[in-house]
Amino acid sequence: MRYLKFSIGVYFILTFFLNAQNQLITLEEIWSGAFRTESMDVLHSMANGKQYSVLNFDRNTGSTAIDIYDYQTLERVESLVSSANISELKYFIDYTFSKDEQKVLLATEVEQLYRHSTKGVYFVYDVQTKEVVKLYDEKVQEPTFSPDGSKVAFAFKNNLYIKDLLSGDTLQITSDGKKNSIINGITDWVYEEEFAFVKAFDWNANSNKIAFIRFDETNVPEFSMDIYGTELYPKQHVLKYPKAGEKNSEVSLHIYDLNSKKTGTVKVDKDYSDFYIPRIKWTNESNVLSAHILNRHQNELDLWFINTQDNTTNLVLEERDKAYIEVTDNLTFLKNNSFIWTSEKDGFNHIYHYSETGKLINQVTMGNWEVTEYYGYDENTKQIFYQSVENGSINRDVYSIKLNGRNKKRLTKKEGTNSASFSADFSYFINSFSSATTPPEYTLNSADSGNLIKSIKDNDRLSQQLSNYKISEKEFSTIHINGNDLNMWMIKPVNFNESKQYPLLMYQYSGPGSQSVANSWHSYNDYWYQHLAQQGYIVACVDGRGTGYKGADFKKVTYLNLVKYETEDQIEAAKILGELPYIDADRIGIWGWSYGGHMSTNCLLKGNDVFKMAIAVAPVTSWRFYDTIYTERFMRTPQENPNGYDDNSPFNYPEMLKGDYLLVHGSGDDNVHVQHTMRMVEALIQANKDFDWAIYPDKNHGIYGGNTRLHLFRKMTNFIHENLGDKRVVKKTKLEETQIKG
Repeated sequence: MRYLKFSIGVYFILTFFLNAQNQLITLEEIWSGAFRTESMDVLHSMANGKQYSVLNFDRNTGSTAIDIYDYQTLERVESLVSSANISELKYFIDYTFSKDEQKVLLATEVEQLYRHSTKGVYFVYDVQTKEVVKLYDEKVQEPTFSPDGSKVAFAFKNNLYIKDLLSGDTLQITSDGKKNSIINGITDWVYEEEFAFVKAFDWNANSNKIAFIRFDETNVPEFSMDIYGTELYPKQHVLKYPKAGEKNSEVSLHIYDLNSKKTGTVKVDKDYSDFYIPRIKWTNESNVLSAHILNRHQNELDLWFINTQDNTTNLVLEERDKAYIEVTDNLTFLKNNSFIWTSEKDGFNHIYHYSETGKLINQVTMGNWEVTEYYGYDENTKQIFYQSVENGSINRDVYSIKLNGRNKKRLTKKEGTNSASFSADFSYFINSFSSATTPPEYTLNSADSGNLIKSIKDNDRLSQQLSNYKISEKEFSTIHINGNDLNMWMIKPVNFNESKQYPLLMYQYSGPGSQSVANSWHSYNDYWYQHLAQQGYIVACVDGRGTGYKGADFKKVTYLNLVKYETEDQIEAAKILGELPYIDADRIGIWGWSYGGHMSTNCLLKGNDVFKMAIAVAPVTSWRFYDTIYTERFMRTPQENPNGYDDNSPFNYPEMLKGDYLLVHGSGDDNVHVQHTMRMVEALIQANKDFDWAIYPDKNHGIYGGNTRLHLFRKMTNFIHENLGDKRVVKKTKLEETQIKG
């Protein structure tokens, strides 16, 4: 009897264990954050190089704190400031130190504006006195300490202000700012979106001058969107949005002198008719400002040094490219005012060292691989620290190299995606590592050798949680198409049987310089792919021509013909994959978002003999409708290149639609306007084509908030089941649902 009980017990334990190994991922789990990873929030290396700070949230009290940790011990040294001890605010979500770390800006009530821009209520905390002072009574943008920590500059309603922290006085230094007309020190919509910066002002080293860019967008055409909201009448959101070939903001560069309280305009010794100023930065000399000036075609970039003492300007560097030039934040000035620069001029992105007059001293890195991140330069050891794809284009590693290009060291050891945050003195770095099989883990490493010192944080709990689920391996490989070995990943069902045939869903983004095939941990979409694999689908992704990290020629082959070669590669990839014995060539679908939505639409139309279905979320359908900076970088203007714009615009050939098509957009998308989808819908209607579509009210380009993502992905999942899945299974499921509903 005892033996029988033991056997039954073992049976139940084994049954439980096997069932636990067979849990299925649900859409509700994905979009409720069940698989969220632990991370290190707002990491800042303290100036002493021995400590770092992190923003911590106390779930019990709802308060936040800036906690200081010791690099060597990883133990918390102190809680520098906690909102629990400040009566004026319940919590803060971000912080910024002054250069001497004696004052801290605390961000509260932060409101998202566009992709990078926010406004919020800010407080200045004095580390010594423990006093808290409200910066301004209204929500402001981009508050920035002066280098000496005595002042804060910020923007409010398109004008610039300076608050003196000693006297408490606030000085308005520009007065002509006006909505949809003049902006001082903050970028306009298209600069923010495409040059990826918002703060268009900078303090000099002596804290007595501020350089800023002024945007006159008076003549930029307006785009308006209805915001439906919950009131009786909808409202209209009107913004200045320059579409390809249209008028841009007129930009000018100015310098405000705090001593004279006067503003001067910078004029360089060259005539520019239509240009951008994508970066400004003071050199180590307090009177010398650097400025990038880029022509409208974005294939000529000039670096200027502007002496604000004698009003002389010096053109120190000229970059030229047959296609386009990427703008970065990598410009670094050394103590002697020589500078570090990154460029693709030899065909791959590498690091260069120039003298203060712009003479090339040496090319620091070289090879048929790309530098993907520049971390900084250590004056003491004469070393540069950077990230690259030298160990394979789907991987990232951290390296050090001498300024003269010698003694290169690979500092990271694990194959996957490594990203570093260095201490201020470059003694240590905190490495963030993940791969397709390992969730993010954070370790302290020696900057000299790369050797592991201590583990800081991992996601072992998530790994344990996922061990209960049916998780398929993400298989990396290459596929040879149109003369190129293209990176690919594939996810197959756990119980994959090579003698069976499976439907295939392909995903891609394909935008210039992008990468979707990377050896890194799962995104939310990856969990959705696992969910689909559990339902019997194979999911694959191929990075075609035009994507990044394989050299300039590979990336820029799509110049003047966006989506043409990318579409050809996806269609050919589908044909090759469809020849595999375990893939049903009659059930191949494709989906994508934004640029990827344009791609999936084009693939369904131009590859109508290959793809059975496509889903396009927030797609571009004509580059004529998209903004100047992004579109013209790759296409020039519609006036110069009309065929490039129209030959791959899907609403120009809707009659080619044969398969099943789902079109999704947010009505409040300020980036890819819902106009794109409306034009596509009208074209399909007039071509008498059937399709499915969904509009998410007031949702932006990300289409999120509340249950929105869950609803969207459930809709897409059902569409895939109905059009790629086994019809018998679909009909049975619907029959069961009908019976359950009675």
